[in-house]
Amino acid sequence: MSTQLSLMIASGDEHFREQVRDSLLNIPDIKAAAEFPEVSGNLYVRVLQELERNPSAGLVLDLSLDTEAAFKSLERVKQAIPGLYVIASHFMADGETVIQAMRAGANEFLLQPLKRVEFRDAMSRFERAPRHSGAASESKLGKIYTFLGSKGGVGTTALAVNFVSILAQRKHSAVAIDLDWVANDVAMQLGANPQYTLLEVADNLNKLDQALFEGFVTRDPLGFYLVGPPDSLENRNYFSENMFREFATFLIEKYDSIVVDAGKNINDEVVMAACSISSAIMLVVTQDFPSVRNAQRYVTALARIGVNMDQIKLVVNHYNKKTNPQHASLEQIQQTLNMPVFYGIPPSPAMLAAVNKARPAVADRQTAGEIDKVLRAFVDKVTGAKLAAAKSA
Repeated sequence: MSTQLSLMIASGDEHFREQVRDSLLNIPDIKAAAEFPEVSGNLYVRVLQELERNPSAGLVLDLSLDTEAAFKSLERVKQAIPGLYVIASHFMADGETVIQAMRAGANEFLLQPLKRVEFRDAMSRFERAPRHSGAASESKLGKIYTFLGSKGGVGTTALAVNFVSILAQRKHSAVAIDLDWVANDVAMQLGANPQYTLLEVADNLNKLDQALFEGFVTRDPLGFYLVGPPDSLENRNYFSENMFREFATFLIEKYDSIVVDAGKNINDEVVMAACSISSAIMLVVTQDFPSVRNAQRYVTALARIGVNMDQIKLVVNHYNKKTNPQHASLEQIQQTLNMPVFYGIPPSPAMLAAVNKARPAVADRQTAGEIDKVLRAFVDKVTGAKLAAAKSA
């Protein structure tokens, strides 16, 4: 074969994922591309993201842990990506289970525990199957961009606020979500006083449509929508991970871009859910050593939930090129985290002034000066805007 194929593995059972990985070791032309430890309703979002990196990948989907939910997930995946090659698997191979899997869109079925010969035969058929070219690029789903700070005070909210503002200025339909229930700084930096919050989203999830959503959330003068937590801290546990996943599925089907300010709360299950379905996770660090150390722990935590390292974009905020024994250099940061620095954003008085004025720096491009250009170039690189323009030229 001229091109190595790859396989995505979706299962909540680590033993099953290990079985697939071990079976692939004996097949040189196919590799494991990604693992999804949750078979949920928005599995298709993660599959689409992976197909952007590996357009010819197939999917092995474990039906055994929650069969009914897995069938629904399979149907959703095939609706979003009709040409995707899917191998369903279960401990039961009765006629009803196999037929239901095929009706949901599976190309074939494997009985668990996996047998090496049967798995190899399935891979041979996968190799011969037509490739689903362009499946990911044809998707009309919006993208989620999550900003996660390695600690407090690194400028995560300011970057998220300016990022969504630039997208709105470029006529993206965009939504900003504040998931930092303690700081709740997005509204403050936008000069907004929202009447409705994520609690109202939770109360209306079962009937949420675009008109209802846009009717009760705050709209910024630049055109994007804002929703975040209430001012009171007591209601934090009311908005659950499952609620967020349902809400995110609604948003990506209706809007071009969803920008999440996750604060520094890596241990929050809602934040981790946002990270897991993000097209890009901006891990914001500064050059001080506690920030870099925390970032190392965050990368490990993200890898544990199946985040592909390509999704993580290491952003050094307040970046200073001058060497300082109290600060880590770019080289030290890259060596410590074993990943390249995606972007360095210099310190800017205009950014601080904008926070104090409660408006994004990029809202007034003349006053923002040089940092406006830096931030727009940053958005270009994250979204691939310049690359897309060059291809269409």
